[in-house]
Amino acid sequence: MPIKKLVIRLTRTRFVQSAIAEQADLSAFRRRPDLRVISGVTAIAFSYVICWPLIALLGIASVHFGNAAIVVVGGPVAYGLSHLLFLLGMYLTGAKYSRIFLRWAVCRVLTRLMAHYRLPLPTPSLPDVAVVTGHDEQGGHRSTDSAGPTI
Repeated sequence: MPIKKLVIRLTRTRFVQSAIAEQADLSAFRRRPDLRVISGVTAIAFSYVICWPLIALLGIASVHFGNAAIVVVGGPVAYGLSHLLFLLGMYLTGAKYSRIFLRWAVCRVLTRLMAHYRLPLPTPSLPDVAVVTGHDEQGGHRSTDSAGPTI
């Protein structure tokens, strides 16, 4: 089963292990976003709304006027403008919310796939546990010494 092998391989990555260990959620979206984030999300939504309907309208216009150049030239231009608008929205929104959403989606999808294929939840290796939880293996806080945790 190629999907099962892919799931096993993905669960070995630090990103997936930390997302599952921390039970990544969307709680950051409960706070009111600032104007920059709202404008970014609006630009992303608008890029989806204008792209394919505009290309469809260009196709209808090209059939109506009997000129294929309308859709041949206008289609890629409309798609390119829509893509630029999407990139502007991603820039305005920032990577923070994209990462939060991606961690939540990875946690949800891989947890369900692991349950479907009856795979155990990934257990982070010892160095990753310290990174994920902020504690050493004895349950105390990590020390800042390079010599290791204090006993």
